[in-house]
Amino acid sequence: MSEGDLGFFVLLAQRGSFVATARDMGVTASAVSRRLARLEDRLGVRLMNRTTRRVSLTGEGEAYFDKALRLLGEIEELEGSLRAGRDTPTGLLRVNATFGFSRLHIAPAISEFCTRYPGIDVQMVVTDAPMNIVEQGFDLNIRFGDPPSSNMVQRLLQRNRRFMCAAPAYLDRCGAPTSLQELGRHDCIVLRQEHDLYDVWRFDVPGKDSPSARVGGRLSTNDGDIAREWMLGGHGIMLRSEWDIARHVREGRLRVVLPDHFQTANIAAIYPERNHLAAKVRVFVDLLAERIRATNARDPMQLTEAQRYSQT
Repeated sequence: MSEGDLGFFVLLAQRGSFVATARDMGVTASAVSRRLARLEDRLGVRLMNRTTRRVSLTGEGEAYFDKALRLLGEIEELEGSLRAGRDTPTGLLRVNATFGFSRLHIAPAISEFCTRYPGIDVQMVVTDAPMNIVEQGFDLNIRFGDPPSSNMVQRLLQRNRRFMCAAPAYLDRCGAPTSLQELGRHDCIVLRQEHDLYDVWRFDVPGKDSPSARVGGRLSTNDGDIAREWMLGGHGIMLRSEWDIARHVREGRLRVVLPDHFQTANIAAIYPERNHLAAKVRVFVDLLAERIRATNARDPMQLTEAQRYSQT
C-alpha cells in the first residue's frame, strides 16, 4: 500500500464526498470514484458506501481509516525528524581517523561536539591503514593526503608536510646527512603502514620526478607515537608530519634534516558525495576546523622556513 493511496483514502473519508475530494485534488469526481473502486478491488473489501451525494465508511473502511491515520502520522514524524537532522546534529556520527591526530585533535573536538549537541552519539574508530568508509559505514574520515576516489568530497583542514628530523643527541653522535644517498648509512626509524613500501621514502619535487631513498634501521613500528618517542630519545632519523614535530623543533628537541626534501600530506575531512549533507557531519567538520585554527593561533602546527633551516 502506497502513501498516496493512504492519503487519498483519508482525504475522501474526511470530506465524505466525491465532489469535495475532487475539488481538493484538482480532478473530476468520476476520477475519485474510479480510484476508490481500484483500491477496493485490490484489497478485496468494500471500504465505503455510496449515495448520490455522500460516501460513508463501512466497518472495514473504519478500520482501514484508523490504521491509515496512524501510518501517515508516523511517516510525517519520520520525515520531520530527518528534516531536523539537516539543521541540528542528531543520531549516530561514525568517524574514522589516524591514531596520533585523533588523540590530540579529534577526540577533544568530539568531546566538545557531544557537549554542545546532546542528541548526538559518536563512534570513533582509529586506524592508520586506509579504509573504504562507504563500505564500512562511516560518515567521515580524517586522513592525510588525497582522497581515495573521485566520488568523495574533500575539505582541507590543515596544510601539512612530512619532514625528516632527528634529536640533537643523535645528530651530534652520528652527524647529519647532506644528501638522500647518505641516509643509507644512518639509523632510520621506520613507520610500517599497511600497503606501503615502508622502507622507501619518496619526496615531492615540483615539476620533477619524485626522488626517493631506501632506508633502514634497528627500530620499526606501526605506531607513530611510539616511533616519535624513539626519535626524541636519540635513536635515529624519522619522517614525520610537521603538525606533530613543529613544537619539538621550536623548542630544540628535534632538528629538521635535508629540509628541501619533504612529502605533502595535507589533513582533510573526507566524506561521500551527497546532495544533502547531514548536519551531524557538516557541523562537526566546522567545529574541528575551528579548533584547528585556534590551535594554530596558539601553537602553530607548521614550521616556518627559518625554523626548518636554522635547526640543521
